[in-house]
Amino acid sequence: FLFLFFLGLGTTITFASSHWLLAWEGLELNTLAIIPLMSHHHHPRAIEATTKYFLTQAAAAATLLFAALTNAWLTGQWDIHLLTHPLPATMAILALALKLGLAPLHTWLPEVLQGLNLTTGLILSTWQKLAPMVLLAQIPPQNHQLITALAVTSTLIGGWAGINQTQLRKIIAYSSIAHLGWMTLILQFSPPLTFLALLVYISMTSTLFIAFMMTKSLSINKLAASWAKLPMLTLVALPLLLSLAGLPPLMGFAPKWLILQELTKQGLPTLATFTALSALLSLYFYLRLTYSMTLTVPPNNMSNTAPWR
Repeated sequence: FLFLFFLGLGTTITFASSHWLLAWEGLELNTLAIIPLMSHHHHPRAIEATTKYFLTQAAAAATLLFAALTNAWLTGQWDIHLLTHPLPATMAILALALKLGLAPLHTWLPEVLQGLNLTTGLILSTWQKLAPMVLLAQIPPQNHQLITALAVTSTLIGGWAGINQTQLRKIIAYSSIAHLGWMTLILQFSPPLTFLALLVYISMTSTLFIAFMMTKSLSINKLAASWAKLPMLTLVALPLLLSLAGLPPLMGFAPKWLILQELTKQGLPTLATFTALSALLSLYFYLRLTYSMTLTVPPNNMSNTAPWR
């Protein structure tokens, strides 16, 4: 509970700060609070995931601090809203992209999530996204091309790489990358829409993690047994998976529709079309999960020893 308190405190400090050093301190507190939770199970896979997470977050935090120092040296400003020089602004965006797991700086996220249990994976996939996303929203929107490139790459890689996965935690990791791509894409035009999409994503992902915890499922093959074990839970998880895929008229469709509408209003119909098509990749593996969960039965290993008559 102490570590959870410090997790909340770190995020709150970052939310409340307008000074780079204080925001950096909040991010560091966040990272240091989750590391004991990740390595709590002394399994080699968990220790490996914790080490990878620590190294990537330390690199991102060092880059962010260097960006803030460079900005203070060049402009004399420590305020987050006054990150006006192109060089520190680019460095800060890349550091926050690494912290969030935006493609092409995403390679740590699926590996780390695969090594964690579902409870810690839930915290990493939801709560840990809040503070970096708030900081990214506060940076003055001058690097349109960089943010758009990171966002579009994330939607593509998040969908493409998730197709061939069989482990649920890796599928959720790639789904997270794709959703982050959608949120980051609209961040420069409409921050409230980004946070609406983030709120919807967190609520749906949290419920999905809880469903996987209750069915004790870690791979697609294990999902096949959930219909027989917990039929009511499977019935709830079905619309949830389709909602994450963004199918109308479910809840997950609304943020995507609003994002596409806003992109079209901003005079970017080609980008909107491209992003909408990239969502079809994610749709494939969500349909695969839905099929495994509801339309397949677990294999029956009972050998029939009765003689044939």
